[in-house]
Amino acid sequence: MTDLADPIVFSARDLRVEIAGREIVRGVDLDVRAGEMLALVGESGCGKSVTAFSIMQLLPDTARIQAARLALGDRALLDLRPSELRSIRGNEISIVLQEPMSSLNPVLTIGFQVAEVLKCHRRLSPADLRAEVVDLLGLVGIPEPQRRYHDYPHMFSGGMRQRVMIAIAIACRPKLLIADEPTTALDVTIQAQIMDLIDDLRQKLSMAVVLITHDLHVVSRWADRVAVMYAGRIVEEASADTFASAPQHPYSKGLLGSTIINNQHYRNGKLVEIAGSVNGADEQRGCSFFPRCPIGDASCTEAPPRLRRSGSSAVACYKVDLP
Repeated sequence: MTDLADPIVFSARDLRVEIAGREIVRGVDLDVRAGEMLALVGESGCGKSVTAFSIMQLLPDTARIQAARLALGDRALLDLRPSELRSIRGNEISIVLQEPMSSLNPVLTIGFQVAEVLKCHRRLSPADLRAEVVDLLGLVGIPEPQRRYHDYPHMFSGGMRQRVMIAIAIACRPKLLIADEPTTALDVTIQAQIMDLIDDLRQKLSMAVVLITHDLHVVSRWADRVAVMYAGRIVEEASADTFASAPQHPYSKGLLGSTIINNQHYRNGKLVEIAGSVNGADEQRGCSFFPRCPIGDASCTEAPPRLRRSGSSAVACYKVDLP
C-alpha cells in the first residue's frame, strides 16, 4: 500500500489519442506512485490498452497523441526524440503483453530473448549477461533456470511463458511496469501465481504498476487503487477497498453488479447486466454512459461531466454528490 508521501513516477494530464480520425482516449488524468498498483478497469473497447500503448508511444503512425502533461518523473515523454524513447522503453518503462502463448519468438531460446533487452540497455560481458539472465529466470520462479536457459518457448507451459515475459519486462528494473491483461488465457491457479509474482516484484523493486484488466476479482485482491474507464474517459477513481464496498458511478456499480465479489452488488442472488454496449458511446454528445445509465436524465446530455475530486476519490457523474 502506498501513500501521498511516495513520489509520483508517472503522470498524465488531459491525455488524448486519436486514431484514423476517431478519438479513442479523451482527456485522461492519471498519477501513479512508486510501489503502487493502479488498476485500469472497464469493458473491452473502453480505451485501456490504447492508453497504455500511448504511454509507451507504440501506437500506429495514424495515431495522434496529445497531452497537457505526459511525464515519467520530471521528463516530458512527448518531447523526447526517438532515440531517447528507445532508451526508456524496456528500461524505465516496460510492458507485459496479454498473450503469453504468442508473445515469445518460437525459434529463439528463452535465454536469448531475456538477454536481448539487457544487451540494449546494459553493458555486460557475456558471462555477466548469462548470469543476470539466469538470476532473472530464478527471480520469476522458473525452476532450474540454468538448464532452462537453452529451452525454447514450446517447452514451457502458458504460466511459465508469462513468467518469462515478466522476466523480460523487469530485466532493467523499470520505474513503471504496464501489465496489460497479464492473466489472459491462464487458468485460475496460474492467474493467482502470476499476480502474486507481479505484486511481490513491485514491492521488492518499488515499481509503479499499471494493471489493465476487466477482472474485478484480480482488482479486489491485488490493486491499491482503481481508475474506471468508459468510452475513453476516467469516470471514477478510488482506493480498491472503497471501489469494492462503495462505488459511486453508475457504471462502476454496473461492473461490480455483473460479477460475484460480494452480495451487496447483485440483486436476489442474480447478476445484474449492463444494458447496451460501449460501441457508439464516443459519439454521445454529453455523458457517454447516458444511453446505458439507469439514473440519467436530459441534463446528462448537455456536456460530458468533469471528474470531480473529494479526498482520494473522484467521480464524473452529474447524479452523484461527493462528500
